[in-house]
Amino acid sequence: MSNIVLQLSSDVQNRVKTYYASSIIERNAPGVVFAAKLPDTAITVYKSGKVMFQGSGATREASRWGEVNAVSSQTAAKTTSNQPIKTKGDTLPENFATYSVLGSDETGTGDYFGPVTVAAVYVPKDKIELIYELGVKDSKMLNDQIMLKIAPDIMAVCPYSILTLRNDKYNAIQAKGYSQGKIKAMLHNQALKHVLAKIEPEKPEYILIDQFAERNIYYNHIKNEKEIVRENVLFSTKAEQLHVAVAAASILARYAFLKEMDRLSKSVGVNLQKGASGKVDEMAARIWLEHGEEKLKSISKWHFANTEKARKLLNKKK
Repeated sequence: MSNIVLQLSSDVQNRVKTYYASSIIERNAPGVVFAAKLPDTAITVYKSGKVMFQGSGATREASRWGEVNAVSSQTAAKTTSNQPIKTKGDTLPENFATYSVLGSDETGTGDYFGPVTVAAVYVPKDKIELIYELGVKDSKMLNDQIMLKIAPDIMAVCPYSILTLRNDKYNAIQAKGYSQGKIKAMLHNQALKHVLAKIEPEKPEYILIDQFAERNIYYNHIKNEKEIVRENVLFSTKAEQLHVAVAAASILARYAFLKEMDRLSKSVGVNLQKGASGKVDEMAARIWLEHGEEKLKSISKWHFANTEKARKLLNKKK
């Protein structure tokens, strides 16, 4: 199926609406201001001024309103560049970006303060363009404020699961000898199970996990789980760039991380520093001095080297 997107002026958009008025259909999706359906083409006008043409007649209809010879599938344009994306992991099927995919990703694993969060999002092929229209892209290209704004829209239109492992539980599990890789694998598997249960009897064509461990290591981590998601599972690094489902999952994981960081910041009266830098050491020492060891432990990943660095800073102040 062809997918062509044109950026049109307000005047041309109005002409599009008039031209297809007899074929209008109702679409209550976010950002949609007009939709029409022909026997071989679906036309969707968005608030942003983008007009999408989908179907075997997409080129014919789009040609009425603008130049389309240099315009390809929006999905392909958004997920690929002139140079191949260098990744590690499984080889993906051709045109993978156009498939119905359940994607998962995590964040917070490198931050001293705050939780580990994992999200999984199912984006069926008929919602791929809508997800792009909502502004979803590789989270590394978005700032936190944009992700906080986009996340509720993603949650409104796609089945998802968000898991937030707060610091007290993280520290307890880690103290039992669980590696961070094992913790992440367990959370990914759980999030994927949640979404699969939500969409039954429908099944994604593929599941794509943003690779943090090779396949055999990942499955070894979760070998004792009662239910293990294995069917049509693919692993790849830089998965956010390969399918919008993983990009959406990354945004939801970051959204949950930021929400929990905000809660923790309020509990100590200071905006907690992200990451694990020297500034984090200084902040940890200050919190330790003002609120005590147990409070610091409850908002941090206690096994990180930052704890001992903060301890040394605290001893110097004493």
